[in-house]
Amino acid sequence: MERINPQSRSDRYGRRINRAPSAWRARSVPYLSIMLASFFPVLLIADLMPLVPPIGFMMLLSWRMVRPGLLPIWAGAPLGAFDDLFSGQPFGCAVLLWSLAMIAMELVESRFPWRGFWQDWIVAALALMIYGFACVALSGGEVTAEMVLVALPQIAAAMLFYPFVSRIIAGLDHFRLLRTRKIG
Repeated sequence: MERINPQSRSDRYGRRINRAPSAWRARSVPYLSIMLASFFPVLLIADLMPLVPPIGFMMLLSWRMVRPGLLPIWAGAPLGAFDDLFSGQPFGCAVLLWSLAMIAMELVESRFPWRGFWQDWIVAALALMIYGFACVALSGGEVTAEMVLVALPQIAAAMLFYPFVSRIIAGLDHFRLLRTRKIG
């Protein structure tokens, strides 16, 4: 009787058995993706207002909703500080708003643990609307009707593209948890 070597098996799952996700990748992907998204709007800035929605804030909300326990509540402060470096807002604006958003998301999570797609989208749209108007108010400039009117398309785009960003986060979460290392 011939013995079959388990290492030479070419079955569908043989190469993935006894593997664990990379610890470095599992911890760093959420933070690096939010930081990269915070840097992206710098590439497309108009004279007065940015042209793209706050993608870093959208990624923060998405990570918080896709994986509720992954980011600690205090993560809003350092990630907001990084966003403040690139957003053009006064330093501390995103620190405050992102920290408040993380606290609010924690309250929503504790109040409604049975969330669904529509509830997540409504909560994110509300958070993005409040964030957009708060950024206009805290920008240091004179808040006029024209400035608010110019911010409306950016806020609307953020609310409409939130499900797309959540889908990207789901893909990044899958990448984050890919099994690459042998256990033991």
